[in-house]
Amino acid sequence: MHETVFGSDGSLKVRLAVSADDIRRAQALRYRIFYEEMGAHPSAEAVAHKRDVDRFDDVCDHLLVTDVVDGADAPRVVGTYRMLRRSVAERTGFYSESEYELGGLVDHPSEILEVGRSCVDLNYRGRAVMQLLWQGIAAYVYRHQIGLLFGCASLPGTEPKTMRRALAYLYHHHLAPDHLRPRALPHRYVPMNQMPADAIDTAAAWRELPPLVRGYLRLGGRVGDGAVIDPDFNTTDVCIVLETEQVTAKYLRHYQHLADQLRA
Repeated sequence: MHETVFGSDGSLKVRLAVSADDIRRAQALRYRIFYEEMGAHPSAEAVAHKRDVDRFDDVCDHLLVTDVVDGADAPRVVGTYRMLRRSVAERTGFYSESEYELGGLVDHPSEILEVGRSCVDLNYRGRAVMQLLWQGIAAYVYRHQIGLLFGCASLPGTEPKTMRRALAYLYHHHLAPDHLRPRALPHRYVPMNQMPADAIDTAAAWRELPPLVRGYLRLGGRVGDGAVIDPDFNTTDVCIVLETEQVTAKYLRHYQHLADQLRA
């Protein structure tokens, strides 16, 4: 299969996975980050293979940042995102539907894209890898004419009281409009409105948010109603909704020519 490359920075390259081996290496990175570093609880199968695997991997597109490492048989996968378009999810459903009622999202008139399983190797957590991942997402958005992207983003830990300021800040300052607002499933719903708006130290709340969540918000991302505790991954999740004009305005002007070539 032809390799789809969206950008590069020195020895780093962002592209789509084109083989089962590419996907296995992305799953191995996810295992190292989610289970060995962040304390998620792996299944026996995951432990046996040292890979994070679920039923969506076979139908998703996998965005990879790779690095050429001396002596390695293949470039190392150092960053990844998993992407699922509605035109594909009509057969499988979305991963987020295990946590949220997506409501008006799935009725959006344009193509929509679920993103998730994002992680970056501990030794590569500088600006370059995240920039490349977002360049890849922006070019993918343009290639498939996607109008809306969404997905679950995680705050570390499973005790909402310890993150009450951050959750309340998201609720009061970044709640998605009614017609695009996912809502946590009733049996998993954790209220985010845990503090009055005038009691929130917004600067402190911003610092408490994970860098990925702050990145979504800077691009104009909004959140759904209700958080969800994910005990398997040792996180508390919020659902992010982002209209892609925000992404393309910042990134695609540099990559539109490449994307046009890829669509041809």
